[in-house]
Amino acid sequence: MENEVPLAGGRITAGVVRVGDTVRRPVTASSPFVAELLGHLRRQGFTGAPRHLGYDDTGRDVLSYLPGWVPARFQRWTDVQVAAAGALLRALHDATRGSRLTGRHPVVCHHDPGPNNTVFHGETPVAFIDFDTAAPGDPIEDLGYMAWTWCVSSKREAPPATAQAAQVRVLADAYGLDALGRSRLVDAMLDRQSRNARWWHAHLTHPGPRVAEDHRIIERVRWSEREYAHTAAHRAVFAAALARGVVSASWQDPCHG
Repeated sequence: MENEVPLAGGRITAGVVRVGDTVRRPVTASSPFVAELLGHLRRQGFTGAPRHLGYDDTGRDVLSYLPGWVPARFQRWTDVQVAAAGALLRALHDATRGSRLTGRHPVVCHHDPGPNNTVFHGETPVAFIDFDTAAPGDPIEDLGYMAWTWCVSSKREAPPATAQAAQVRVLADAYGLDALGRSRLVDAMLDRQSRNARWWHAHLTHPGPRVAEDHRIIERVRWSEREYAHTAAHRAVFAAALARGVVSASWQDPCHG
């Protein structure tokens, strides 16, 4: 097809291109669920996701193109940006709550709401993309991943753990997480870091096309393990910051509501 512009935002799904005001993606096993989810989000008035427009003549998913920019790497974000991301995640979860898409779970989770899957307008995160891993789940799964990828870093040049923990609290406040959810958030961060390491490690032995070259996969496994060790070492700092958060007593915990 003419005028196809490759999009390099995602690191997993190959062959994603922009054609005019649309995005074309290869159909996967998750495509039917994602199409139904995006249609539901549109009907609920949630604007922070692309629209599913059908399929092109080659059988690819056709999605609306969301103008803006997607970060090429993880980096330090401001409190305002982190709060906007937390509010956006809460709106996504709330838009799915009570729908048949959730099954026996509270919400549909994005499962990969990192900055690399977020569209920014100017300096503000406004939408999520790449819903390939979306599935029914517990909101704390997404919050754990978001807290890690938006607020936490084991790099030597990163802010101290106390500053990172304060920003995790900003995220929890913006989402509206109550005391019970806050008590689970550090474990959720550790769980997602551990799962990320295992996911990448499993791809070292996968037959067929690899999601990345072996040395890149090994780098990502080691990075995930360093992030886990950093979070575990400063667990008390993160927990203390979250314990100082204040949430309205009238709010119902989305993780157990």
